[in-house]
Amino acid sequence: MKPPTIRDVAEHAGVSKSLVSLVLRGSAQVRPEKREAVLRSVRALGYRPNAAARSLSEQRTRTVGVLLHDLRNPWYVDLLDGLNPLLHDHGLHMLLADARLSRRTGQDLTGPFLDLRADGLVVVGTLPDPAALGAVAERMPVVVAGAREPVPPGVDVVAGDDEQGTRLVTEHLVGLGHRRIAHLAGYGAVGELRRRSFEATMRGHGLGAEAAVESCDMTEEGGYRATVRLLGRPVRPTAVIAVNDIAAVGALSAAGELGLRVPQDLSVTGYDNTSISRLRHLWLTTVDNAGHEVGRRAARCLLDRFEAPGGAGRVQLAAPALEIRGTTGAPPTG
Repeated sequence: MKPPTIRDVAEHAGVSKSLVSLVLRGSAQVRPEKREAVLRSVRALGYRPNAAARSLSEQRTRTVGVLLHDLRNPWYVDLLDGLNPLLHDHGLHMLLADARLSRRTGQDLTGPFLDLRADGLVVVGTLPDPAALGAVAERMPVVVAGAREPVPPGVDVVAGDDEQGTRLVTEHLVGLGHRRIAHLAGYGAVGELRRRSFEATMRGHGLGAEAAVESCDMTEEGGYRATVRLLGRPVRPTAVIAVNDIAAVGALSAAGELGLRVPQDLSVTGYDNTSISRLRHLWLTTVDNAGHEVGRRAARCLLDRFEAPGGAGRVQLAAPALEIRGTTGAPPTG
């Protein structure tokens, strides 16, 4: 059976071929009733546009490359949930790649997107060499989401406000009466911003001498090992602020193995408000890093770049929020 054509859709909807083309391109020039008539015909006939032919005629592939720092990070799922709908509404499709896997196999991180002639690129998370984006940014619009490293000119950055988020969670613990508070610090610009904000907030409350920092690699195992080191000190903290939710899970494991109850003996907080933090048996106090909003804004930046290429790169920060759950409470007495 011969597949339906754009002419068939036009005849079925009682409109012209050019109007069908406008609808399929997502044009705002079509009246709502005409758009709905065309879309009904598309569904009824099972019409699928010829993507290759359309790419040739428009000089666009209507694809957006999405390069993730590490597909294992659950916060990126929330970000993608915010990124995809707006792109989809404008007829764009995501091409996903895992930077961690590409590095392990020695593959070029951005080359495949250039080879596939993607219309734009969204980089999610921290890349080992952000400067390498310069060559890509000369060929297509690039937006960095969820990272704060310096980027080449003309590249937009959308992220959560890490300093404000860390201040919120530190203030929460101080307000509960904690004085000996420790931070499991991460790496990269985001890790540095969260660590500096923790230390500054503690100093602001006259608790700079009580602030302890232990580095970790932002994994569960790293959080576990760093917490074991912290709790092995002669004067151990009564609260631990982990750089992310995954490291906080490691901190909870360490506390449990050492016979400490959470939150009665030790308060633990995470960061990112991932699905992990909402598991009932964890119910982790954490910072909502506005992942969905970061993704939505990143999509908007990319669409704006399509409409008006060039110009200086912008930095947008989404406001975080504190999510208080079951892993924080008053410090132990005595």
